[in-house]
Amino acid sequence: MRVLVSAASKHGATGEMAEWIGSALRRALVQSGDSGAEVVVRPAEQVDSLDGYDAHVLGSAVYMGHWLSPAKDLVQKHAAVLRDRPVWLFSSGPVGDPPKPDETPADAPALVEATGARGHQVFAGKLDRARLSLPERAMVKAFRAAYGDFRDSDAIEAWATSIAGVLLEPAD
Repeated sequence: MRVLVSAASKHGATGEMAEWIGSALRRALVQSGDSGAEVVVRPAEQVDSLDGYDAHVLGSAVYMGHWLSPAKDLVQKHAAVLRDRPVWLFSSGPVGDPPKPDETPADAPALVEATGARGHQVFAGKLDRARLSLPERAMVKAFRAAYGDFRDSDAIEAWATSIAGVLLEPAD
């Protein structure tokens, strides 16, 4: 089994989440007996083809309620292929404790429909003041967003492991 994990990340935190997902998927597939499992993690803007992959986990950082363009472009370009393969989507964005806002990104329903995704998961994100531009810091201040790393690596790993379980189920 060959799985592509791909995400669009503006400042790197969502890319790290994609790496966590890839590691958890790889570990779960191999531990379940699929010694030939290959999980490839690649930034969305570096994915030119989906040839050779059996399943896909695609995600994006969410800004102002929307996925980043490289992730949306990947879905739009390959929607026909994605509809014929197992696909899961994830979004990273809410910050704070509890995360605020805790809502589905505006474009997520259309992305789920376009891909036939088996699920969409929203995870809390990370907001690092040192990585933000001046205009981004102004937006954070205006929206009173909290700085910090609110990502839950255990929840992310559990989600990825559940995907591996589905991929390992016998085909009907």
